[in-house]
Amino acid sequence: MESCWQFTEWGDDDLARRVQQVAADVDASIRFAPSVSGDSLDWQQDPWHILRTLATLGAVDLTAARTIEPHLDAITILTQAGSPDLSAIGVTDDTVWGVYAAGGPGHGLVATQTADGHFELSGTKPWCSLGDRLDHALVTAAQDGHQRLFAVRLDPDHYTTEGPPWQAVGLPDLRTVTLRLDSAEAIPVGESGWYLSRPGFAWGGIGVAAVWFGAAAALAGRLRDAAEKREPDQVALVAIGHCDRALYAALLALRHASDQIAGGQVEGTAASLLAARTRAVVVDAVEQVITVVGHALGPAPLAYDPEHARRVADLTLYIRQHHAERDLAALGRMVVGG
Repeated sequence: MESCWQFTEWGDDDLARRVQQVAADVDASIRFAPSVSGDSLDWQQDPWHILRTLATLGAVDLTAARTIEPHLDAITILTQAGSPDLSAIGVTDDTVWGVYAAGGPGHGLVATQTADGHFELSGTKPWCSLGDRLDHALVTAAQDGHQRLFAVRLDPDHYTTEGPPWQAVGLPDLRTVTLRLDSAEAIPVGESGWYLSRPGFAWGGIGVAAVWFGAAAALAGRLRDAAEKREPDQVALVAIGHCDRALYAALLALRHASDQIAGGQVEGTAASLLAARTRAVVVDAVEQVITVVGHALGPAPLAYDPEHARRVADLTLYIRQHHAERDLAALGRMVVGG
C-alpha cells in the first residue's frame, strides 16, 4: 500500500497483506471475515482500531470490504446485546453475518411468537446484499407494532429471493436481493426498539464512512504513482493538493469521532449528530477525490487498468448509501434542533 495516501498514518499493513489474498473474490472474502472479527474489535475500548481496520479494508478492495463490514457490524451488535446464545439456529464461531435493516414501500417483515415461545419471521426485506449467499443475518421486523432486531437462519426451505436482476457495474458480484421469508426461525436480539436506540447504532454509520475514506485514499495514491513516473506540472500538483486537503479533513473527522466515542461522549442525539457530520465530511472528500483523480489521469486508467476502474465503479456505487442532499437536510435539522 505504498502509494495509498498517507497509509502509514492510519492503515494496518498486516491486515492489508491478508486482505489482498481475497481481493475481488466474494466467496474468499466470506471465508475470511471471521478472522477479522476475531481481532479484538470493541467500539468502546478501542474505536480507532475498528475505524483503521475498516479503512484498510476499503483501501485494499471494496468487494472484500463490502462483504466484511456488515459482518463486523453484526459482531459488535451481538456483543452489545450481551452475546445471546444463538446455537439453536445453527450459529457458530465461523458464522458470517449480513445486517438487513432497510425498508421500503410494499415491504415488511413481521415476527410472530409460536405457542412454544419461539419466533418466526414472514414477509419481505429489500436491499439484502449477499442475501442469497449467507447462512445467517440480523434483520429488523415488526412485533406488536414496534421494530425489533432478530437473528435469523437463512434456511433455503424458508426463504426465496425476488426483485429485479442486479445490474450494477460497481460491486457486480455483491448481488443485492429482496428476501421473502416464510416462517423462518429467528431469535430476538435486544428488546423492541433497542437496535435503533443502542449506543452503537450511529457508530456503525461512521464505520462505513471509514471504508469510503480508505478507498478514496487508494484512488489518490494513483496521483502519487503518476508523479513518480513523470515530473508533475503545476496542474498535477494542484490535483494532489486538492486530494490531500480533502482526505486530511476526512481523516481528522474520523479521528475526532474515534476520540469522542472513546471518551464516552456520544450517545443518543449526540451520536446521531456526530455520525451525520462525519459521514458528510467523508463523502464530500470521496466525491472530490473521484472527480479530481479522473480529471488528472484522464481515461487511460479507467480503460486499461482493471483494479483502478473497478475501484472507481465500486466506490461510486458504495457512497450512494449516503443520501446526498437528503442526509445534509437531516444534518441541518439536527443542527437547528428540530
